[in-house]
Amino acid sequence: MSDPTPETPEADKPKPTTPASPEEVTRKLEDFIKNTLGGQVLFTRIDGPGARRTQETDGDKPGEEEPADNSAAFEFNYKPADIKAHLDRFVIRQDEAKKVLATAVCDHYHHARMLHEDRESDRPGPRLEFSKQNVIIIGPTGVGKTYLVKHIADLIGVPFVKADATKFSETGYVGADVDDLVRDLVAKANGDIELAEHGIIYLDEIDKLSSGPEKLGRDVSGRGVQTALLKLMEETEVPLYAPNDIRSQMQMMFDTRKGRTGREVVNTRNILFIVSGAFSGLDKIIEKRTNRKSIGFVSADMKTAAPEHLFREVRTKDFIDYGFEAEFIGRLPVRVVCDPLSADDMFQIMKNSEGSLIRQYEREFAAYGVKAVFEDDALREIASRAEEEKTGARGLVTAWERVLRDFKFEMPSLGLPELRIDGALVKNPESVLAKCRMEAASMAFELGAAHADEVRAFAQRFQDAHEFTLEFDDASIAALASRARREGLAVDALCDKLFKDYAFGLKLVSRSTGAMSFRIPAEAIAHPDAFLSELVVQACRPSSETTATPSHEP
Repeated sequence: MSDPTPETPEADKPKPTTPASPEEVTRKLEDFIKNTLGGQVLFTRIDGPGARRTQETDGDKPGEEEPADNSAAFEFNYKPADIKAHLDRFVIRQDEAKKVLATAVCDHYHHARMLHEDRESDRPGPRLEFSKQNVIIIGPTGVGKTYLVKHIADLIGVPFVKADATKFSETGYVGADVDDLVRDLVAKANGDIELAEHGIIYLDEIDKLSSGPEKLGRDVSGRGVQTALLKLMEETEVPLYAPNDIRSQMQMMFDTRKGRTGREVVNTRNILFIVSGAFSGLDKIIEKRTNRKSIGFVSADMKTAAPEHLFREVRTKDFIDYGFEAEFIGRLPVRVVCDPLSADDMFQIMKNSEGSLIRQYEREFAAYGVKAVFEDDALREIASRAEEEKTGARGLVTAWERVLRDFKFEMPSLGLPELRIDGALVKNPESVLAKCRMEAASMAFELGAAHADEVRAFAQRFQDAHEFTLEFDDASIAALASRARREGLAVDALCDKLFKDYAFGLKLVSRSTGAMSFRIPAEAIAHPDAFLSELVVQACRPSSETTATPSHEP
């Protein structure tokens, strides 16, 4: 009788493997595809507590789905004047645009509330209907179009997604899918689908989608995208999981296996769409239709109207002649015109807007202990230069950067407590910066004289502890005092910090050279470790190669 098969020792038994999490699997799959296809695959993911409302039981068993809370509909209690007052804090001018936008937003969300209440009621008869008041904004670059929409979304507490229309393409072509805008709203809402269904989608550069009759062939970025946006802007249901995105489909598979079978579509009925563009050339179409251009002699009061005034007379036919589909423009019934900004407008933006660029510069200088004070004559000079840039408020950044570039680089190191930015500085920044350098040098010398005893006391303590003498001249003492002020340290504390490793390094130097006294120049204060390393390197070189030696005692 043969012996029974011996049992496998416990240590040799294969250990059960822990199944990989969805995140691990999708990450490995993502790396594989990116490495194989050269990173040409777009991966997106939508998650969050509101995307799939489930209740898990012990052991990762499928739980029961929580019932939808229809009573928790999005609440909106604002009036048009409330929204305009909020916008007035951040956006200068554009009063007409603020009024029209505020009214359109209030109408949209009040209608959404009424529709919700009507669906929840038991009253007989036909249900309420309303036409969405999507918005199209016309105006040059840098006048505050995006800023207006962003602050409206911030005020009413809805997710806000901004994208450039030019990045989208017709379905089936390389480029982003317009449905991704809705999924981005869900992501911005942390997975809360109900909140995302009341969000705002803002498409800039919509004028780039126009395709005039002179364009031939298959158009994948103009009329095709307009057609793709039609259903979104009216009412449709967008799949929560992108059908052409591998990671999204993998996530859906894992969610299904775990019993997470919540809502998988997002309804766009209550999503407000706002589009904008500069619409260069549209004024010519309006001018031609209204016969504003006269032939021959004209009187002074018959001058051609400015583009912004012509834009206020735009009609649907003008947009169609510009290259838009009639159905597309028909879904944008509210039209807003933003005016170009004058130099005085940009002065007011810097002076009074809560989001002023000046506040940003003040914070940047304050991070280094420098108080930046902006005078009105400097603001007016910059506003005049920014107007010449023809890029709206964006020109302010360009103008300021040219003036303050060197100050932002040098002021943190000069140790001056204040920088007064006036008209003279804007007109001649090099001269003012030179004066700042002289003032900093003078102040450093005075500080050095005041702290000379502290530096000498440190040098004496160092000599008592390590038998090496550190020699500080007036320039190095001034540099120590200036750096101590910038870093908010006492001079003796800064000396302890900078020269804490010097004892060991100087021993190496002393063994090779016999030196016991070392002069510390001003440049060593900025880079003490580099200075010590150079001393060690020179001490270890053959005597014929040595270019500098420490200070020897007689």
